Amino acid sequence: MAEALQASSVLSSLSSDGAEVELTSPVWQEIYLSGLRSWKRHLWRVWNDFLTGMVPASPLSWLFLFSAIQLACFLQLDPSLGLMEKIKELLPDWGGQHYQLRGLLAAALFASCLWGALIFTLHVALRLLLSHHGWLLEPHGSMSSPTKTWLALVRIFSGRHPRLFSFQRALPRQPVPTAQESVRKYLESVRPVLGDDAFDHAAALASDFLKLQAPRLQLYLRLKSWCASNYVSDWWEEFVYLRSRGSLMVNSTYYMMDFLYVTPTPLQSARAGNAVHALLLYRHLLNQQEIPPTLLMGMRPLCSAQFEKIFNTTRVPGVEKDYLRHLQDSRHVAVFHRGRFFRLQTHSSNGLLSPRALEQQFQEILDDPSPACPLEEHLAALTAAPRSMWAQVRESVKTHAATALEAVEGAAFFVSLDSEPAGLTREDPAASLDAYAHALLAGRGHDRWFDKSFTLIVFSNGKLGLSVEHSWADCPVSGHMWEFTLATECFQLGYAADGHCKGQPDPALPRPQRLQWDLPEQIHPSISLALRGAETLSGNIDCHVFPFSHFGKSFIKCCHVSSDSFIQLVLQLAHFRDRGQFCLTYESAMTRLFLEGRTETVRCCTREACQFVRAMEDKKTDQQCLALFRVAVDKHQALLKAAMSGQGIDRHLFALYVTSRFLHMPSPFLTQVQSQQWPLSTSQIPVQQMHLFDVHNYPDYVSAGGGFGPANDHGYGISYIFMGENMITFHISSKKSSTKTDSRRLGQHIEDALLDIASLFQAGQHLKCQFRRLGEKSGYRRGSLSSKTVDPKVPTTSTNF
Repeated sequence: MAEALQASSVLSSLSSDGAEVELTSPVWQEIYLSGLRSWKRHLWRVWNDFLTGMVPASPLSWLFLFSAIQLACFLQLDPSLGLMEKIKELLPDWGGQHYQLRGLLAAALFASCLWGALIFTLHVALRLLLSHHGWLLEPHGSMSSPTKTWLALVRIFSGRHPRLFSFQRALPRQPVPTAQESVRKYLESVRPVLGDDAFDHAAALASDFLKLQAPRLQLYLRLKSWCASNYVSDWWEEFVYLRSRGSLMVNSTYYMMDFLYVTPTPLQSARAGNAVHALLLYRHLLNQQEIPPTLLMGMRPLCSAQFEKIFNTTRVPGVEKDYLRHLQDSRHVAVFHRGRFFRLQTHSSNGLLSPRALEQQFQEILDDPSPACPLEEHLAALTAAPRSMWAQVRESVKTHAATALEAVEGAAFFVSLDSEPAGLTREDPAASLDAYAHALLAGRGHDRWFDKSFTLIVFSNGKLGLSVEHSWADCPVSGHMWEFTLATECFQLGYAADGHCKGQPDPALPRPQRLQWDLPEQIHPSISLALRGAETLSGNIDCHVFPFSHFGKSFIKCCHVSSDSFIQLVLQLAHFRDRGQFCLTYESAMTRLFLEGRTETVRCCTREACQFVRAMEDKKTDQQCLALFRVAVDKHQALLKAAMSGQGIDRHLFALYVTSRFLHMPSPFLTQVQSQQWPLSTSQIPVQQMHLFDVHNYPDYVSAGGGFGPANDHGYGISYIFMGENMITFHISSKKSSTKTDSRRLGQHIEDALLDIASLFQAGQHLKCQFRRLGEKSGYRRGSLSSKTVDPKVPTTSTNF
């Protein structure tokens, strides 16, 4: 998502004066601290497993083993082969009357040791199984006998009902690729976008690097991989995110949309009540580890570490670097409405408040006529300011309004009740979607607390949205939460016939607490400066969203092509038509197959993709283009699988660069790599919980996905989501200040490229003609936006139409 922009700013974040001082610490010390942090997290998870009744085997399994040993002793059998007698001898002699107690204690100790050994063996066996990645190389849609055997063993060793964190101690560590292989892949990736002279220069720098710096840097990096849980993730969080000094707004945030065509209720307070209740239900399941672990392709568990900081988390600004503050619990949310802040309690002595009680409190906030206090209305603009500036001003805010600041930063999450409607409208579907995306990504610059892990945005017409800060986790984690929230608040909690939450109001419920900001007048210039900067940044972002409904995942499946690879080649063709040249392309791929893995870059602009695009532009025959298309798809799939299996390029080169800075070993090659720009940044938003939605019968009840800002001043940010089987929604962003980009223009090129590539297949040859006839009749090429209806059997009371 937004990580491409952050990744491209690593060089500047390591060039500030503060960063230079910090990197004078010895690399040995940094490796030691990485290992220490990893072991602290490991021990905390062990303790947390005990508290929640998992270690990870059920305590009942220990009781069963102890009972079996006692039964064997009753039958005068010794399953310990004499070990229990030796344990008895080591126990204190309490006299003959306690001989039976000593026997029970010896049996319990033996059972505990045997039980621990069995669990350790289970972890080791499962880790060895999960270290196998041969299944990734299987052809799409088929599975060999060895892979079936491997899958059966994984299921056997995984237990019957694994919980969210059950696999954490069994996941393998991310491997460190060889420097030679990463450099070779890097040179291969930049060859299509560099001229001969520039490529020769890059190759010469790479050759010098492999001879001079690489061996020593690799040695330290391998040492770190043995000590820390993940050799790159902690540095990635620190240097890519927390040390970045720019604004969080747009640069380190992304957004998630509501249902595209459906709004379950037009009542703002009711939608807020159900959504907050659903979010806190998710938090409860998370705390109890009752959320099933995510399984890739239904068989391979992914790391769940990022789920730990979804709630109760704030990114606190610092002069040199930020830090993430995470609380174990929080029983309130912070609410913003018309320039005022409120503390809204989410729990009573009986537990979580009902949706109707939450709606009642939100309605009291909406009905509150009191005006915003001086300096309060635009205070949140400071969270959109450069981080060093906000860190300095925050000290003054903390001194004069510590209680109010703690109420916001210590909240479970932030809620913004917007005074304007949003979402798709019949009158102007294209413009309304673009405005909806812009409101979620940037807002007005002062109505989001960008430091919070996420902000729930509820518009005046009941439409929802999410604004997420990127440093604590990646999009699939927040997307998993958002899918649960939408499904729960719409299908399980539901609404009454009048649009209110189900249930009755509680007249004894206390009113939300209005937060008081007793701020000095001296911070007014800082707020004004931050607001101007936020408004400038917001006004420069050009968002465009369009749903493509002429075909979707089902058609791509019929073509026997990976849906992600299909779209990536569509984007290459569309971008070439838009800019007339190829460029470095960033696609985010997850590395959660490994412990504490985050993401890796797939460099989609390959030689094979360029050959296919040139063939399309040169009007080669369909057979020739299709043959080149399949070669390019195979190349993209190989790169994607390499990235997922820890054999990518960019994270390894990034870690080598950070190591070189700690060792004060300048590397022109690594500096060149880290200074590269990403004119095209792309990401797919996966639908992970298909069981929550009936996408076949009700495809409208899937989130319309989300988007992020461009990673380059003259580039594009593109995300896409497959909504059901027959629709793809694209989110495009660029900067209005650029004379080279235009989000709507690129959207039209994407639409044309989708149809052109689909027409290469026999099943899609009719689509282009059908599409053109539809455009001639409607006068609007994306007229399908306004042709959707809502099935009355689905539990909804209102739509935007």
